[in-house]
Amino acid sequence: MFNELTENDIKKMEEEIEYRKLIVRKEALEAVKEARAQGDLSENFEYYAAKRDKNKNESRIRYLERMIRTARIVRDTSGADEIGLYNTVDVYFEEDDETETYKIVTTVRGNSLKGLISSESPLGKALLGHKVGDRVHVSLGGKTGYDVVVKRIEKTTDDGSDALRSF
Repeated sequence: MFNELTENDIKKMEEEIEYRKLIVRKEALEAVKEARAQGDLSENFEYYAAKRDKNKNESRIRYLERMIRTARIVRDTSGADEIGLYNTVDVYFEEDDETETYKIVTTVRGNSLKGLISSESPLGKALLGHKVGDRVHVSLGGKTGYDVVVKRIEKTTDDGSDALRSF
C-alpha cells in the first residue's frame, strides 16, 4: 500500500532528512565517540544510550526515505462546494445528537485526538466529495456503519502547518 502524500508532505520530509543527516547524525556520532572514550564499555550506560540515540536517528532517516520512495502524490480535486483534502468539516452524528469538527488530511498527518482525520479512514473516505446538507453513510465493513450529516465546509489548502506524525 502506498502512502498518500502531498508535495508539501514530501518537502517537509526531505527537510527533516537533511536536518537529521547534517545536524543530528553529527551530534550523535560525537556523543558515541565521547562515551566510548570513557573506558570500559561493558558497564558504560552513556555509551549504550548514545548508540541507541544514533540508531533511532538512522532508523527515522530510513523510514522517511522509504515513505518518500513509495508515496503516491495526491492533490485536492474537489469542487468549490464539495469536501476535499485539507477542508474543515462540521459533521452531525444523528445517533449521538452531536456535532464534531474534523479536518481531512493525508495519512501521515492523521491525528484523531486533534480532529485531523485521514482521507483513508472510513469517515474521511465517506465524506470526500459530499456537500453541505448531504446525509453520508460511513461503512465500517460488512453491514455495520452509521449516518452523518454534513453541516459546514470550510475550504482550506495544504499549508503544511499540521505536523507530520513520527513513528
